[in-house]
Amino acid sequence: MIKKILVGTAGAMIALSAFAVDMSKVDKSIELKDGSTVYIFKDGKMGMENKLGKTVRMKPGHVMETKDGQRIIMVGDEVARLESLMRSQSPN
Repeated sequence: MIKKILVGTAGAMIALSAFAVDMSKVDKSIELKDGSTVYIFKDGKMGMENKLGKTVRMKPGHVMETKDGQRIIMVGDEVARLESLMRSQSPN
């Protein structure tokens, strides 16, 4: 039983460390009013994830509203970059 717990804990630690490495490419993430999330990469370009956790296209220049009422403008459309980031985080 203890062996199973140790193996599970080790697996969780590995998963968390992979998450930290991948998120180092992201400068910040901002939640939008509609429940989606915009990820801003360190180079200033953005990728968007809908409220269901799937990456979606957003035209550059599109104005979005954050949960706190601020407006931001989409820069770039880093769908492939965000998709790669999300895949590296998934447990499968």
